[in-house]
Amino acid sequence: MSAKSTTPSSTHLHAHLDGDAKHAHYVERRSQKVLGWALLLTLGFAVVEVAAGFLSNSLALISDAGHMVTDAAALGLALLAQLIAKRPPSARHSFGFGRAEALAAFVNGMAMLAVVAWIVVEAVQRFSHPPSVQGGTVFVVAAIGLAINVAVAWVLSHDKDSMNTRAALVHVMGDLLGSVAALLAGGVIYLTGWMQIDPLLSLLVSLLILKSTVGVLRESYHFLMEGVPQQIDYLQVGADLEQVAGVLSVHDLHVWDMSPGQPALIGHIEIAELQQWPQVLAAVKAMLLARHGIDHVTLQAEVAGMQHRPHAHH
Repeated sequence: MSAKSTTPSSTHLHAHLDGDAKHAHYVERRSQKVLGWALLLTLGFAVVEVAAGFLSNSLALISDAGHMVTDAAALGLALLAQLIAKRPPSARHSFGFGRAEALAAFVNGMAMLAVVAWIVVEAVQRFSHPPSVQGGTVFVVAAIGLAINVAVAWVLSHDKDSMNTRAALVHVMGDLLGSVAALLAGGVIYLTGWMQIDPLLSLLVSLLILKSTVGVLRESYHFLMEGVPQQIDYLQVGADLEQVAGVLSVHDLHVWDMSPGQPALIGHIEIAELQQWPQVLAAVKAMLLARHGIDHVTLQAEVAGMQHRPHAHH
């Protein structure tokens, strides 16, 4: 008779059996083609726009080029995060790698804050000492940049499920606004010679990007800090649990997202008799899924009064 192995495999420990949650701990179906194409388009034009921005001496164009460079980095980071998120759980990472996407979104948001700060400082300096800007060059390059940003935004908009891709899309929308601003600046300078339009429009774009960036940072930070999912009312979940037949009280209750869009719940349920537990657990799971969309449930049953007894020391 052979002895059983004392070290079960990671695959076996992560398996979801009948009655367990239906989702996997990794991103199964997400395609990297969307981010791949967006990265190629952005990086290719970023090089052109950086050179044109410095040659024409336009802050609007340089700021747009700066956005393009950070966009390329953001898209590269997003692509890497999606590849990591596809990895299944391991013996070292039992929850899988779904949080890599939120981490990338947060880093992207912080990078955008740094870019906005640089543009604002540069724009303020240019108001008092406006340099000469080649309006015609700015207009042509900005027009090409606008077309590329529209294409990239269209490609990214096809992946609405990923927080990470939405963060990358915020970068690209900021770029799109930057291209419009550079286009307007180039046209005005070419026709009128009014140089202050360049830093003025740069500031306007920065404020618009700041608003979007703060939204991405708030969402990704909430997820990374294991906050209660936005669509779930924590207090209502507790109240609904206590209304289930057989449940006397609920404590040590936690609700969070294991990966974006996959809420999980753990807690302690107090019941009168341990024999009731199978029926109570089935009713609780059905209620949580139907009312709150929570599929991943781990609950510990406690018989009334038992948890208050002193623990025996062995």
